[in-house]
Order: sequence, then structure tokens, then C-alpha cells
Amino acid sequence: MDPWVSLFSGGKDSAWALYRALERDAPVERLVTVHPSGESFMYHMPATELAELAAESIGIPLVDVRPADFEAGATDDEESGARGDRELEPLEAALEALAEELGGIGGVTAGAIESSYQTDRIEAMCERLDAELFAPLWRANPRELADSMLDAGFEITIVRVAAAGLDESWLGRRLDAEAFAELEELNEAYGIHILGEGGEFETLVTDGPHMERPIRLEYETEFDGVRGSLQITDAWLGDSDSR
Repeated sequence: MDPWVSLFSGGKDSAWALYRALERDAPVERLVTVHPSGESFMYHMPATELAELAAESIGIPLVDVRPADFEAGATDDEESGARGDRELEPLEAALEALAEELGGIGGVTAGAIESSYQTDRIEAMCERLDAELFAPLWRANPRELADSMLDAGFEITIVRVAAAGLDESWLGRRLDAEAFAELEELNEAYGIHILGEGGEFETLVTDGPHMERPIRLEYETEFDGVRGSLQITDAWLGDSDSR
């Protein structure tokens, strides 16, 4: 079987796709993290620098993709579809280089849940690479998916919020059963997707069954009354027996 590659940001969705691939003994040999500068239509943005720590804990080599600022290449009349295609180009170039290095790519994992905008482009890219797309979160029931992550032992921390109903107290909060119950109430009140699929919040997986050691953080919070993020001042891998 040709080697697999995991599109990996360190957030819960990409980590879950990786975990499910490893569960089925897929030969994942590289993690690939895109680090957008400026706003991105295609990629998870906050805390991607911590993907290196996560990769060390997981034990799979990481490939960093650092594209030029997507905003700098934008034009006033650029359509969103063209923007997405343009943002995909550096990722596809990196995967083409990996295919040469590895002798082919048999599969690509992706953490897409509901966004056809992202998934259609990644699927088309996989077809060009002659690789299987493995997207185990696609169109799954959000609460069942959340419960599956918790049942598996995922430790998930919110690193960014950007929606009505999510105040500063959510920054740094661990997503547990109580938090997801509150998110269901916020879904009814504000339409917040309980997994943050609409960009309402972003996460970092700090521990899980696919990781040898947990990620530990020191941080400050920054919140402007509408949106906010963790300003991480230090991060390191803890001892496995400290869980």
C-alpha cells in the first residue's frame, strides 16, 4: 500500500481524521500543515505552529507549507471559488513533491465536516494525485461526533472564538460533555454549530490516544468583545505519566 498523508492543523477535526485512519492501520507517513498568513478561505489558522509539538507526540514527521499571504494576491473582482483554487495551489505542490519522495501517495486524510467549498477542492486534488480521500467526519451527526471524540479520550481546548454567545470565558476552555451541552443551547439561540464548522470557534487537541505525550500550554487571552484568541506564551510536551 502506498504511503498516506494527513492534512493536519492540530485542531480536533484533522486530528480525528488522522486518528481514525491510524485505527484502520492506514500507513500514514507524513503530516502536512499549512500555515496561512493573513485570512484564509481554505485553512484552519490559529495555533498551527503547535502542530510540530503534536507531530512529535504522535511520532509522524511533519511537513510545513508556508504560502505567501493570500490576501496580498487577492484582487477586487476575485470570486471566492477562484480564491479557494489559488489557496490550494501551494498545498498541492507540496503533496506532489511528497509523492515523488515517497513513491506515491495512496491516501489523504481530511477533517471536513460540512463544507463543500473545501471538500470539493480537496477531493479534486486527490483525484489529480491518484490518492484516496479519507474524510471520516463528512456529514456526520455533530453531537455523535463530539461524543465519539470524548469517548476516545480526546482533550480539546478552544483557542479562538468568533461568534455571538461565545465570550472570553470560552477561551482556553476544554470541550467536555458539559461544554457541548452548552454549545447545543447556543446552537438553538444563535445558530452556532456545536463543532464550530462555521468558524465560530477553533480548537487544539492537546492529548489523545494517538499521542504519546500531552501538550501543555501557558497563555494569555485576547478578546475584543466579539472575537478573541489565546496568545500562547509557552508550549511543551508533558510527561506521559502526568495525564
